[in-house]
Amino acid sequence: MIPELGQLALVLALILAIVQGILPLIGAWRGHAGLMAVARPAATGQFVFVAAAFAILAWSLYSHDFSVRYVAVNSNMALPWYYRIAATWGNHEGSVLLWILIFNVWTVALAAFSRHLPQVFLARVLAVMGLVGTGFLMFSIFTSNPFLRLLPMPLDGDDLSPLLQDPGMTFHPPMLYMGYVGFSVAFAFSIAALLGGELEQAWVRWSRPWTNAAWGFLTVGIVAGSWWSYSVLGWGGWWAWDPVENASFMPWLVGAALIHAQAVTEKRGSLAAWTLLLAIFAFSLSLLGTFLVRSGILTSVHAFATDPRRGVFILCFLVAVIGSSLLIYALRAPTVASGKAFALVSREASVLVGNLLLTVAAGMVLLGTLFPLIGDALHLGKTSVGSPYFGLLFTALMSPLVLLLPFGPYLRWGKSEPAALVSVAARAGIAALVSAVIATFFVHGHLKAIFGVAGAIWVMTGTLLYVYKRVREMPAGRRFTAEMGGMLLAHFGVGVFVAGVMLSESLSVFSDVRMAPGDSQTLGAYSFRFDGIQETRGPNWHADQAGITISRHGEVVATLHPQKRVYTREEVQTESAISAGVFRDIYVTLGEPMDPKQPNGAWAFRLYDKPFIRWLWLGGLFMLLGGFLSATEKRFRSGRGGEIRKPASNAQVLS
Repeated sequence: MIPELGQLALVLALILAIVQGILPLIGAWRGHAGLMAVARPAATGQFVFVAAAFAILAWSLYSHDFSVRYVAVNSNMALPWYYRIAATWGNHEGSVLLWILIFNVWTVALAAFSRHLPQVFLARVLAVMGLVGTGFLMFSIFTSNPFLRLLPMPLDGDDLSPLLQDPGMTFHPPMLYMGYVGFSVAFAFSIAALLGGELEQAWVRWSRPWTNAAWGFLTVGIVAGSWWSYSVLGWGGWWAWDPVENASFMPWLVGAALIHAQAVTEKRGSLAAWTLLLAIFAFSLSLLGTFLVRSGILTSVHAFATDPRRGVFILCFLVAVIGSSLLIYALRAPTVASGKAFALVSREASVLVGNLLLTVAAGMVLLGTLFPLIGDALHLGKTSVGSPYFGLLFTALMSPLVLLLPFGPYLRWGKSEPAALVSVAARAGIAALVSAVIATFFVHGHLKAIFGVAGAIWVMTGTLLYVYKRVREMPAGRRFTAEMGGMLLAHFGVGVFVAGVMLSESLSVFSDVRMAPGDSQTLGAYSFRFDGIQETRGPNWHADQAGITISRHGEVVATLHPQKRVYTREEVQTESAISAGVFRDIYVTLGEPMDPKQPNGAWAFRLYDKPFIRWLWLGGLFMLLGGFLSATEKRFRSGRGGEIRKPASNAQVLS
């Protein structure tokens, strides 16, 4: 009866979510302290029951309880225990339960670490979280129940998808969901501010650490997903502008804009209405990503094939959340929109320009992702939008942002003198120009690589110059706050990332070859010798494994063993082999035998030489560390400084 206890736990969690979503909101409206106090214990109880349900599903997988349909479909006796645990979120029902669990982690953390907030405001925030949790618990219980029974119970199950049997899948979905769900906190703060109408920029300061942490987690998830695509799918790429990849990228772009807008609103009171709107958009795009993954309307290697009922439920939930939040925004935004004027040359203006570029980029990605659906609905035929569209427009939109990045820290609030920016522009510009000239001798006329080096050096030099300025001019204890250090790390990471993207895409080469044992092929400066095929086995697969010896100038630099695996359900999975380095990767994928009847015949291979590919993930590492470091800023945890402004009448308080 253990799975039934999991079902019961979800029902009890739903009841507590409804309580959390309604009673504290009434208490805030009526000024009833007792009803407002219900929010924290309700959030804690909801977390306990959801965690219990998740643990029960994980135990059912671990203990091979094939009477549970989800277990029978996504695991078998041969599946290693760590992949059985990962299978808890390896398919639709389990991943929804993981989404709800992580949502409750954020909610209970918010309840525990926000005791400095005014009780009325926190009650509204937790009530909004309760209403969102109600929607997803209903989705799990009524359309995506992970505890459905399968009778008669099979003796063995199927298998987890071979694509998911990778170490990266043990942490990629949880980190991605931590980012997705984390934006619900910023959303709840913004809706609470709109409902009350009595706070100015205090609510922004309180929400900033949560937004930075959510953006950092989403960065971890995207970086891990990019690495998974590169190492597991066997195509040598790191980003394909796949619809589900885009679904995570859109809230990341808007989240980056939100982080910067929050800084302006907190410190100057400007862009308050824009900040509120970005908080709504960030979470709305996270919900849209959930809809795209689970509705089955878009084809993706990452998507879950689901029945239409689930898509309809999420679509209705999406419309309800976005529609109601935008309605509240339209009614209440003028009451919290205020701030000081700023000049054209100022930090506020630079943030606004950057925000516009990031949000337009997110809109461009959204249009490209949904265009096949729009074309089909308008009977324009089957259409697809690929890398040429995304790559060209995204580069065009991000190039001005890259040019602006070095100036951000130097600009003053309100108004800056243009002459103050000349020095950094001259020094960073000279460094970029010199690096571009030097690069021309090594990249053999690849303009994209030359511009990439120049852009990366421009950003990194500008960032390091500001670090030097602070070290030279400020006393040791006041040089860098956590917020400033996080900003500088993230900006430097953008420079590293730009170098990795532009150099790897320009200089990477590959070759599809045919080799019999003993044959050699040359790619660039490297020689690849095929040493033969041997059979190997794993816990739930068997494989043909090739031996490839790689030499450079006659010296062996690596031996790789790409595989062609066959899993329990006779599913074939290519396992690439990679010799990783700081400045280049050597990447080999095993294809099909050219003559299956010949035991020692030739095989097809794809060989890659990928310079600077690791710099992509190194840049992502700097960015995510910057997000997490900024979230630790002590000022964000202070309950002081928020001016409470009484509304004109109780009728103005929509709560």
